[in-house]
This record gives sequence, C-alpha cells and structure tokens, in this order.
Amino acid sequence: MSANKWLFRLLFSCIPLLMLGPVKAAPPNIIFVLSDDVAQGDLGCYGQKLIATPNLDRMAEQGTRYLSAYCGTTVCAPSRSSLITGLHSGHCPIRGNFEVPPEGQLPLPAEATTIAEVLKSAGYQTACVGKWGMGFFDTTGDPLKQGFDHFFGYNCQREAHSYFPRYLYNDHEKILLAGNDGKSIGKTYSQELIQEDAINWIRKHRSQPFFLFYALTLPHGRHEINDLGQYVNKPWSNSQKAYAAQVTRMDSDMGELMSTLKELGIAENTLVLFSGDNGSSFSTKSKMGSLFNQASNGLRGFKRGLYEGALRQAAIAWWPGTVPAGRVSDQPWAFWDILPTAAELAGFELKENERTDGKSLVAFLKGGEAPQRDYFYWELHEQKPIQACRFGKWKAVKNGPNAKVELYDLKSDPGESTDLSAKHPEKVQQAVQIMKQAHTPDKNWPLTEIPDFRKRSSKAAWKATRDRLKKASD
Repeated sequence: MSANKWLFRLLFSCIPLLMLGPVKAAPPNIIFVLSDDVAQGDLGCYGQKLIATPNLDRMAEQGTRYLSAYCGTTVCAPSRSSLITGLHSGHCPIRGNFEVPPEGQLPLPAEATTIAEVLKSAGYQTACVGKWGMGFFDTTGDPLKQGFDHFFGYNCQREAHSYFPRYLYNDHEKILLAGNDGKSIGKTYSQELIQEDAINWIRKHRSQPFFLFYALTLPHGRHEINDLGQYVNKPWSNSQKAYAAQVTRMDSDMGELMSTLKELGIAENTLVLFSGDNGSSFSTKSKMGSLFNQASNGLRGFKRGLYEGALRQAAIAWWPGTVPAGRVSDQPWAFWDILPTAAELAGFELKENERTDGKSLVAFLKGGEAPQRDYFYWELHEQKPIQACRFGKWKAVKNGPNAKVELYDLKSDPGESTDLSAKHPEKVQQAVQIMKQAHTPDKNWPLTEIPDFRKRSSKAAWKATRDRLKKASD
C-alpha cells in the first residue's frame, strides 16, 4: 500500500471520532487514608528523626505535603463525621464521642448526605475498611446504609482499642478471631486482615471508578504491635517501642498500597490523600511526646483541645502526573472540603439539599491556590463544650461556656503563645459573631453543659439513650 493511500485510510477512519468530539476522561479513583492519631511530627517528612517512614516520605516527595490541613475536630467520631458529611462541627450531626449500647457511637442520621452516597450516585464503587465509629449496623449510621458497598473492620471505636480483637466485621457478618466464643483475647493482629481486605478490594475494582475510605487504626492506643522490628533493642519503654513500630507498620502498608496502584497501572488515575484524624495525641511534656520531640511539631496543644497542635494534622496528596511533586503548602483547608472535592472530581453536581460547608480543592490539589473563605470553625463536646475559629491570620479559642475568648495571630505566632485579646477587642467581637453564626443548635450538643443523657455513668443511662434513639428512628 502506498504511503498516500495509508494516510487517506487513517484520516478517513478518524472522521467518526472527530464528529463525536473529544473523549471524556474517566473520573479518577479516590482513596482517602485516615490514620487514627498520627501527628505531623511522627513522620520523617515533617521532621521526625527516630521513627522510620520512608514510604510516606517518598509520597510527600512525589506529591504535595500540607502544613495547615485541619481535621474536623480533635476526637475520632466527630472528626470522621465531618469528613464524611462535608459539614464542620457547628453543623455536623456528630460533635463529640458519645457511646451507645451494645457497641458503637451515636449514629449518623438517615438524612445525612455522605461522600460515599455522592460518589455512588456518580457511578463509583465504594468501600470503608478499618474503623467506622459512626453507628452500629442496626441503626441509621450503618456504613452500608450510608453509601458504602462494602465494609470490613471495626464498627465500634472502643473495640478498636485492641489490635488483637475478639472479632471484626465483614459487612454485617461478625468474624470471630479468638475461637468459637469470640470472648477471649485474639491472636490475630487486626491490621494484617484490614490491609489484606483493602488491597484485595482495590484489585477487584481496578477497572471501574472506586472510592476507598481506608480508616487505619494505627497508631492509636493501645500501643500494640505483633513485631517491634527495628525498634526491639532501642533503650525505650515498651509503649514507646510499640508506638514507633505502629507508625512504621502503617508506613509499610502505605508503601504496599501505592505499589499496588502502580502494578495495576492505575496510579495516574488515582488520587490518594493521607491524613491523621487529629493533631498530636501527646503533650510535649509526656514521655511519648518528649522522646519523639515532634509530637506537636512546634504547635501548642494536643488531642481534645482546639489549639493548632490538636487541629493541624499530617496530610499528603499523591496523584502522579496531576498533583505537583515536592510541593509544600501552608495554605489552609479542612476535612469538610473533601466531599465537594470528590463531587467535582466525579463530575457530580451537588443538589441544594446536599450543600456542604466545604469548598472544592481540585484546583488547589493541582497546584493552584487554596479556596478563599470567611472562616474555619470547630467545636467539641467531650467534657465542657469548647469552640474555636480561624479567620485570616487570626485564631480564637473559647475553652468552655463561661471562658474568655483568647486571640492569637497565627502569622507571627503559630504556636499560640501570646493572647492578644486585650489589644484587639474588635477581633474578639468578630470571633464571637463567627462562633454564634457557625453553631446550629442541637439537643445532643448544647454549648451550655453536658446533657444528662450523654453522661455515661451507668448501664441504665446507656439503655435510656439506646431506647431514645430507637424510638426516634421508628
């Protein structure tokens, strides 16, 4: 065949494609890896010297590392709920840890819109692997009722304190790990099964858009590990050795996950976001914090507070060819931005009743600027209810219903060492208005005191809570 005839046939064969217009790219897979309690200072890429995290360090080199990524709030259930619903903790239905019998936390309500429901509507396969903590299976908070096609791991946060558990769940099925009775201490290290399920699920759904919420329990206490590895002979306490080994185990599992994506040929079409669910778990004065020296990475505060050391967490984005490699950004974003980000990536337009408090980070992830907003807001209902907000360079903290509003200049004082409230009363008043505006009243989460039904003083109180929730759902 002559060169002219070959060229003519090639051009002729392309006419139908040209008439159809450009081919729409497939939406990316999305994996959000949520580590339970890892802090910025635990990772080498944030300055840690004693704990080895080569895979996460490489992830940061090949992607973007964030210095001002904010969690939903600073304990497990409300932080996860903010991530899942796209609502900050002034609007989110879960604003504190609140256990209900027989196991689990206060459930997400049926009317909640979740990131899994949004992506499922956009044609994604969805899974949650690891720890759920947002409602037991016979409640509205069941993960399989909140948009997930598959669940594997711990439903209950308290059960997740053990890394050698009595049982895990595969969807609704309880998998006994400690013999037939399921009561004695297990011999199986849970992360082995959780990692295996996550990798197998990715392999199974490699050819279709998928969303995996990989909610690791590592390195949350208890600090248990099946192999101390390189730390076995360190001159540290057993808890310190175990904690370091937990972080390194998490790192090796992240390495396997990214290697799997490359092996399957889908890395370039998969956004992986890695994050902690709150800032540091340890005071820098504690044995753990003082040894590793980077517990809060120079920031004030830790878990269950609302200072920056509690709110900022380790966060890395990795998407080869799309997320800029080697970028380090101090521009702020928060958990409630993830749902609208996922919706934009999936090409899904959120309806009026699916509005969130967040803003899409797609342009930011790709190398642009972070979205502008009026403020960030947090509240937490553990002991006394506390509030905080960030607006521009200013950060305000109110440590209780009757506490004064503290004010800090994060640009010059990221460690929140100098309270400027007396010098800037107009900024204090602005913060008070933000706190008032951002809080939607909720009978479960009043800003005045802890309601009686949330006081976990007796089995009778638990039963009353359970009955109240059942009646409300009937």
